[in-house]
Amino acid sequence: MPGHRTKGFCASAAALALCAVLAGCGGSGDSVGGGKVVLRYTWWGNPDRAERTEQAVALFEKRHPDIRVQTSFAGYDAYKQKLAVQASGGDAPDVMQLDYRQIDQYASGGVLFDLAKQKTVLRTSEIDPGLLDTGRVDGVQYAVPQGRGTETVVYDVKAWKDSGVPLPKQGWTWDDWAEAMRALKERTGKPGATDPGWSEDSFEVWLRGQGKSLYTEDGGLGFTADDLTRWWTFTDKLRRAGAVSSAEQTTQVDGTVENTPLGRGTALSDTNWDAPASGYLALVAGGVALAPMPSNEDGTPGQYFKPSMFLGVGASTSHPKAAAQLIDFLINDDEAAKILGATRGIPVNETIRKETAPLLKDFDRTVSDYQASLEGKLKDPPQAPPSGDNALQTTFQRDYDQVSYERMSPREAAENYVTEAKAELRS
Repeated sequence: MPGHRTKGFCASAAALALCAVLAGCGGSGDSVGGGKVVLRYTWWGNPDRAERTEQAVALFEKRHPDIRVQTSFAGYDAYKQKLAVQASGGDAPDVMQLDYRQIDQYASGGVLFDLAKQKTVLRTSEIDPGLLDTGRVDGVQYAVPQGRGTETVVYDVKAWKDSGVPLPKQGWTWDDWAEAMRALKERTGKPGATDPGWSEDSFEVWLRGQGKSLYTEDGGLGFTADDLTRWWTFTDKLRRAGAVSSAEQTTQVDGTVENTPLGRGTALSDTNWDAPASGYLALVAGGVALAPMPSNEDGTPGQYFKPSMFLGVGASTSHPKAAAQLIDFLINDDEAAKILGATRGIPVNETIRKETAPLLKDFDRTVSDYQASLEGKLKDPPQAPPSGDNALQTTFQRDYDQVSYERMSPREAAENYVTEAKAELRS
């Protein structure tokens, strides 16, 4: 366990005392009568992911009758908040789903277990080394990627086709994208997309296309206020023209597809990660399709294959071997892979990925085919962001709200963000 804790995970004695008397707040990984191990496993996702996960867990329990798994899930934003509370109280789950942006924060905060201690149980040889390295902090493997994903423009197929606007295609640029958004607004009366100005993920794609990055290798800011001003000026002009969603629509976005403008039927496309885009199927009557993110004018792509999510073990677990067995099962078992499909992204186990691709159906096949179309065309993923990035995502959205509600100019908001970001990264 690292020798220091970040400010977000310093639990006071009072908080720990309170935790001890709350129901269900006992030590992680308790045992029940007869010596059966109980693991707590939590994740974020939609109902489709939950149903498949429960099926996979049931199979794991059948294979391991001495282990019982208690599961829980929530939408992304609610999940992040709940996990932060659990971690701060020393009550992290035994096995937890983690975002790319949480790895450094939770590892340096002493929340995560060193998975190398269970390397005989948890097999990682079938995972691409570059992808596996994204779960390391200071050379320690604190998390293992569970799926591989990439960003996408997900769009209402029928509405886009009916408009007569040319469909998105490989190699389109940000200018091509903006022109399409304006044309969609003109022909349908609806914004072409969710305003991407609020999204740090979309900004990163735009930034990487220009050869820059969100963060430097030593955890500093990798861009300037000038860079962010250009991005927010670009998106703000589209918002003012009605080509992307209004401030009122954009600020309803909360990490669920249901509350995006596309999910609510008030826009024709969204930028999202490929696997979660399955949630739009139940919301968009005209069906949805996936298109690559726009590239820079010179053709340089900014998107990348990223671990769609990670699995980690709580440092306080009483049963690290059983926790590692669950992770190994979810990543390396053929039957588990068939059950889970692409609900968490394409499998990271390379052998399983090749074996299961022809078996995928419906939207799982859509995700697989989409990723296959990008093989060999994207640059390597960046290292996991520094711990301050988790808080800076909220700051990024808050400052862009000031732009979209016309309380600040793009320049004022960008300078404000860069000032706060540098202070956060130094803390």
